[in-house]
Amino acid sequence: MTAIERSRTVAVVGAGTMGQGIAQVALLAGHPVLIYDINDDLATGGVAIVQDRVDRMVAKGRLDRAAAEDAIGRIRATSAVADLAGAALVVEAVVEDVAVKRAVFEALEDVVAPDTLLATNTSSLSVTELAAGLAHPGRFLGLHFFNPAPLLPLVEVVSGFATDPAAAELAYRTVLSWGKTPVRCADTPGFIVNRIARPFYAEAFAVYEERGADPATIDAVLRESGGFKMGPFQLTDLIGQDVNEAVTRSVWESFFRSPKFTPSLAQRRLVQSGRLGRKTGHGWFPYGPDAKAAAPHTAGPEAAPDKVTVVGDLGPAAGLVELLEEAGIAVTETEHGGPYIQLPGEGQLVLADGKTSIEFADVVYFDLALDYRGATRIALSAGEDTSERTLSEAVGLFQKLGKKVSVIGDVPGMIVARTVAMLIDLTADAVARGAATAEDIDTAMRLGVNYPLGPSEWHERLGRDWAYDLLHHLDERCPGGRYAPSLALFKLGYAEGGEEGDESPVEETG
Repeated sequence: MTAIERSRTVAVVGAGTMGQGIAQVALLAGHPVLIYDINDDLATGGVAIVQDRVDRMVAKGRLDRAAAEDAIGRIRATSAVADLAGAALVVEAVVEDVAVKRAVFEALEDVVAPDTLLATNTSSLSVTELAAGLAHPGRFLGLHFFNPAPLLPLVEVVSGFATDPAAAELAYRTVLSWGKTPVRCADTPGFIVNRIARPFYAEAFAVYEERGADPATIDAVLRESGGFKMGPFQLTDLIGQDVNEAVTRSVWESFFRSPKFTPSLAQRRLVQSGRLGRKTGHGWFPYGPDAKAAAPHTAGPEAAPDKVTVVGDLGPAAGLVELLEEAGIAVTETEHGGPYIQLPGEGQLVLADGKTSIEFADVVYFDLALDYRGATRIALSAGEDTSERTLSEAVGLFQKLGKKVSVIGDVPGMIVARTVAMLIDLTADAVARGAATAEDIDTAMRLGVNYPLGPSEWHERLGRDWAYDLLHHLDERCPGGRYAPSLALFKLGYAEGGEEGDESPVEETG
């Protein structure tokens, strides 16, 4: 099957920001484009904005004048639904309201051809529900572009319960021919990105609510250790706390209030107070000309130990051995026991595993990093029984490796580790339920929200047992279902390496 021919018209219903962006994408791909709005002035204004953007592309050297003039001549406005009769594809981008969208598509069915593709750009509503009243629901699907549509490559191609596979394939190939990166997904709450991304926000807010660390420190650890481009507090201030919370609540309600998606009380209070982020001048952080940027907690200098013993296989943190040796710290390795780094004062340095330091006599936990060599900050946590010497040696060790150190509260799973484990778990569950393939989820999370790795890529890198073990321990310490590992994640442990008669892929705790 090929894409929709360039000579065929693409119509966009709704002349707002998203409608303009989608129209621009189709226009520059070579299609004649119609922007429809019930308000003629809005439709005309939308066309003018797209034409102005095309002109500015010429000024910036991104498009030649001849191509720009050709494009400008292929777009027009209309406020008459009948003008959309010849369109091969109609993409709706109006207000997120089921009744409004249904009315749009019922009107379209009266004028377009039986083979015209009808698509909604909804980010939160059910494609299946929107199609319920249509005479021909098989040609209806979701095409979820991300804002700004001309710049962001990802498009979620969403098949509703009644969507014809041929219609979804035609839409997929068409979007691909426009230079975008489409991913296929079923009509599940949040589709891919808004479903899988919930732990990135939720776990950060949970650490804050547990008084583990302040927003600036949590953001810094996720950026400088986890490799994420922005921290969740900074990002939700940019998005708008009301908008982000609304998406979280929508997914939570759609999953029948599953504890996996429970909204944050701290964020609820922020919204109730009117502190919605940048747009109101205050969210998690203050904004404005006199606002001072919040600084993350960074530990003062401590002396590094001159030698350590690495006990057992450090797994995801195995790269630390080479870094320690390069820094001039003598390393003795032993295979039996562990895994941990034995410090000179007899304390232990342990990779976050979902347990807490207070459970042990003299332990400091350190957080997961995307790449311990490239990380510029590491989070540590210590319990009430951790000696000052052990904490000092742990801080000094990472400082010797050139890292800034943030000491946080004794929260199980710390910051990066629990976030990544939850991303892996939600992905495994979504794949098992047929929401999308692991590959498409990875692509969506890298391109849609700029994650350093897709969740399945994290899973492969960290090992088949890592996320399950961490969540198993977290669930014991924070019962209620939020951290209970999914059946899909449990099965992956066996599917990727277990055989009949093997020991359990998780270490049972007493």
